[in-house]
Amino acid sequence: MLNLNHLLLSPEDDLKINNIFHELREKYKDYKDPWGFNIDLCEKAVRKLLPVYRSYFKVRVFGAENVKDHSYIVTSNHSGQIPIDGMLITLAFLMDVSPPRVLRAMVERFLAQLPFLGDFTAQTGSILGDRANCAYLIENGESILVFPEGVRGISKNTPDFYKLRHFSEGFYRIALQKRTPILPVCVIGAEEMFPFVFHYKKVAKLLKVPALPLTANFFPLPSPIDIYIGEEIAIPEHMGPEALDKDIKENVYHIENTIKRLMITGLKNRRPFIDPIRKPISKYIIKEFKNKSQHE
Repeated sequence: MLNLNHLLLSPEDDLKINNIFHELREKYKDYKDPWGFNIDLCEKAVRKLLPVYRSYFKVRVFGAENVKDHSYIVTSNHSGQIPIDGMLITLAFLMDVSPPRVLRAMVERFLAQLPFLGDFTAQTGSILGDRANCAYLIENGESILVFPEGVRGISKNTPDFYKLRHFSEGFYRIALQKRTPILPVCVIGAEEMFPFVFHYKKVAKLLKVPALPLTANFFPLPSPIDIYIGEEIAIPEHMGPEALDKDIKENVYHIENTIKRLMITGLKNRRPFIDPIRKPISKYIIKEFKNKSQHE
C-alpha cells in the first residue's frame, strides 16, 4: 500500500505556519489588494503544499541570512518546464527566511487569463507582470519575484538545461524608479523534474501557447531542490529611471552573471539524482562559464 505519511504536515511546521500567519495577518489587516490577495487562502495553500516542499522536493535554502527586512525585487533563473520553481521560492521566503514574507510573483498574461488557475494565483499573491503593478506593490512595502528569462526560461530542451536565456530589462527600470535593491536567487534541481524534454516551438506558435513540451514523464520527478539567495545588489546612486539603455544593460548583465555564479556553486554541490544525465550537463555548463569569464 502506498505510504503517504511523508506528505503530511509535521507538527513543527503546523505550529510554524500558525505563528507566521498570525504575524502576516497583522501586517495585512489594513491592506487592500486590487487583485484579490487573500491571506486565508494563502495559508490553506501553504498547508497543502509545504509537505511537497519538505518531503517530495526536499528543498534546502542557502543564504537566507542575506535577506533583510525591506522590499526587494527578487530576481531568479527560471527552469523546470512548469513554474514550480516560483512556488518553491515563495514557500522558501515564507517558511525559511526571517522575517517571513509573501513574495508577489510576476506571471505571464497567458497564466493570468486561465480560468480558475488565474484567480487562484492572484488570490495567493501572483499578479500580471507589468510595471504599474510592480510599482504599486513596492509602494505598499511588498517584495516581488521576477523571472527575467520569461517563458523562455522554462521552455528549454534537455541539452539547454541551466543555460540562462537573455534577461529582459523591464524589472531594472522599476528598481531604478522605486530605488529597490535586487536580491539574486538561483534554483538548482528544477530542470531534472522533467529530464527528457523536446519543445515543439513552431506548433506552439501556431496554437498561440507559450510552450509545447514533449516529455518522458508527465508528472514532476522528486528531484532535490536547492535555492541559493545571494547578497542584495544596491541600485547605483547616480542612476535614475531615465538611465540610458546601455547603462541598464550593463547592470542587468551584472545581475545575470551573479546568478550564473550561484548556479555554478549549486551545480557543484547538488545532491545525487539521475546523475548519468546531470553530470555531463553540469560539466559542460561549468566549463562554458569559466571559459567565458576568462575572456571578459
